[in-house]
Formats: sequence, C-alpha cells, structure tokens
Amino acid sequence: MTFPSPLADHVIAERLTRYGRFGVHLGLERIRILLQALGNPQERVPIIHVGGTNGKGSVCAYLSAVLAQAGYRVGRYTSPHLVSWCERICLNNQPISPTELEAILVQVESAIDPHTDSPTQFEVITAAAWLYFAQAQVDIAVIEVGLGGRLDATNVCDRPLVSIITSLSREHWQRLGPTLADIAREKAGILKAHCPAVIGPLPPEAQSVVEQRIQTLGCPATYPKAALAISPGLAQYDTLNLTLPLQGQYQYINVALAIAALRILTRQNWVISDQDMTQGIAAARWPGRLQWLTWRPPGQNGQTLLIDGAHNPAAAQALRQYLDSLSSTPQTCSWVMGMLTTKDHKDVFEALLRPGDLLHLVPVPDHQSEPPKALAAIARQVCPQLAQVQCYETLETALGEALRERQTTRVLCGSLYLIGSFFRAYAGQLHPLAR
Repeated sequence: MTFPSPLADHVIAERLTRYGRFGVHLGLERIRILLQALGNPQERVPIIHVGGTNGKGSVCAYLSAVLAQAGYRVGRYTSPHLVSWCERICLNNQPISPTELEAILVQVESAIDPHTDSPTQFEVITAAAWLYFAQAQVDIAVIEVGLGGRLDATNVCDRPLVSIITSLSREHWQRLGPTLADIAREKAGILKAHCPAVIGPLPPEAQSVVEQRIQTLGCPATYPKAALAISPGLAQYDTLNLTLPLQGQYQYINVALAIAALRILTRQNWVISDQDMTQGIAAARWPGRLQWLTWRPPGQNGQTLLIDGAHNPAAAQALRQYLDSLSSTPQTCSWVMGMLTTKDHKDVFEALLRPGDLLHLVPVPDHQSEPPKALAAIARQVCPQLAQVQCYETLETALGEALRERQTTRVLCGSLYLIGSFFRAYAGQLHPLAR
C-alpha cells in the first residue's frame, strides 16, 4: 500500500496545526474572504459536489476514476486523510506531492489578512485545494463536503455541474441539529438553483426536506435505483456490466449514484463512453473502507485483517451486514476498536457486537478519544454475552492479542483516524487481499 511519506509532509502538518486551534467553525464568510484574496480560484474550476453522511468517499473515488479514464484532467478533494494531508488533494487520482502542497499553502497563508477572523484549518486546506486545481487547470474537480453542507467551506460554487447527496443519517448532530430533518436541511444546502441533483435513498423524514428544497430551487433531480447484484463484485446498471472493486452492499447504490451523475455530464456534452465507465469503476480505489489486508510483521506469518472506519451507526450497520453476508453461519469477531468522544458509541456497539465476540479497546492516537474503560462499560451493557472485553494503552498491544485469537474474523474499526494510525505505523507490512 502506498501513501505519501508521513515524514515528507511533517512540515505541512506543522504548518496546518497552527490553524487547528480554531476548531470546527462552520460558516462561509472566512473562506469567501480568503478565496477572494486568492483571486477566486473556485470560479475557474467546474465541479461535481458530493455531500451526504456515508458513501461520499466511494462515490468520489468512482467519479474521479471514470473521468480520468475518459481522458480528463481531474481534481479530487476529500477528507479526512488517513496518513498524509496530501491524500486530500489529488490530480488524476494521484496525491499532490508534499513539495507542491507546501508551496500552495505558502500562497494561501500569504493571502490571509491578519486583521480579519482567522480561517480554520479545514478552510485553509480547502482554499489550497481550490487554488491548486485552478493553477493545474483541471477540466473538472470532484469535491467532497467536509461537514454538513450549507455552511461547509466547500460550498462556495453557485453552479456545480451536478450535486449529489449520497445518504443521510444522524451524525454530527451536535453541530447540524438533533433530528434527521435538521441534518437534511444542512446537507441539502449544497443544492443550487436549476442545477442537476442526484439523490440517494433517504429516510422519509429527510427525504421530504430534501425534496422540498429541490422543488424550491427547481433542480432537475435524479433518484437512481441501486445497481443489480449479479455475484460478489459484479453488478449491472442499465446497459453496463460492472466489476466493483469496493466491498459492501452499499456499493451497489454508490456506483449507481456515480453513474447517474456521469450520465448527466454526458448530456452536458462531456465525452464519457460506456467503456470509460466500466474500466474506470473497476480501477477505483478507496483505502480503509471494508478493506481486507494481509499484515506481515518481520519474521512472522501473514495475518488477515478487515479494516473499516465504521465511525457512525449507519456505517457500523453496513459493516455488520457485510460480515453477515460472508457466511450462512454466524461468525465470531475479534474487534479492535477506538472511537472519538463525539460519536454515538452505544448505537455503534449495538450494530456491531454479537454474543461470543471479543472486544479489544484502544484510544485513538492524537485525537479526542473516548477512554477505553468508558467504552468497555457501554459495550458490556449493550452486549453482556461478549466473550471478552479488554482495554489497552496502545493499538500495537491490542492487535497483538487479537491476532493470536484463532477461529475469529479480526476487524479493526471505529475511527478513520485509528485506521490512519495503523497504516502509518505498519505501511510497509500491509498488503491488499482480494476477496
């Protein structure tokens, strides 16, 4: 597995850390002031804007892979990253180099007015993405919403080629509102007047809000059905026979959303053939999400491990559904998990844990992590029949214990930041495993 060197972007991380102290501060005024000082690069970048709760990254991966296959110069902006800040900003699916990113950040910082409210860390890296894509003269950029939509720093383009809402569930409710309707209003904020929209399956409470927004804005809306599953990894969508490289039942709807958006582009005179779609989708990659790996520490035999973020209840349900689909008989799972304090711990455990499972809890390094002992108490309450619940100070120790357990499916999940920490520590020892 290849990621930009964590050592090479150490300077970038140091540079961005100074803005981290401003935290999450939703709003568009700061990013607009900054982008104006940079010459409004976002106005020179045609975009597909991708929002929603889960599935955004996969849809972005499909879109950027197909558009690159079709011969276009494609930017992609996603968050968070796993190992390096460079992963967030890609050109034709290749991360920006640390040298290029540092140079872009220098330009962004030089445009910050010290007499105005300082931009947040996310706003600085978002401005860097817009500037990089404009200077690279991309034909199109696939832009993932960071948090919410209406007040997200990516929401600065009035005329997206297509806006996509992949899914909606209760996440970040502390900032977006306590109900699905509240969250839906924020997510639907990326929709623009008379611009095409592609909408995934939504809970009724959220769907009514999104549909009202669509009617108010006069958006031509498409509601694609999931691709038809032919066999594991193979699917059919209208005339296309697809090989899906990404695991999980939800990929059948994610790929349908991507293809629906691409079909809209073809009606806007973008040249994308069916062959481009099938080959591009087959080439899509999105690490750290339902990904099987072989871990080969020096001098040891390879160990199989399933990696997934599963950082909210909907993602946890999708992970559990995937595991249940692997066998007709229930499997015992050995979980290695850590979660941030802001997550819905009880709901995640309810989705994942089954009697007889083993649970190994760790802190998420370098983030506001829920203490493992607190998670253990919740897990025992949710599933009293767990065979084992243990807390550890380090991921390395927990993984060592989990990998010694035989006749179990070993799963590392609970936080994308935890996954990133794992990749960072063992990158040279990890090898993708086809399933």
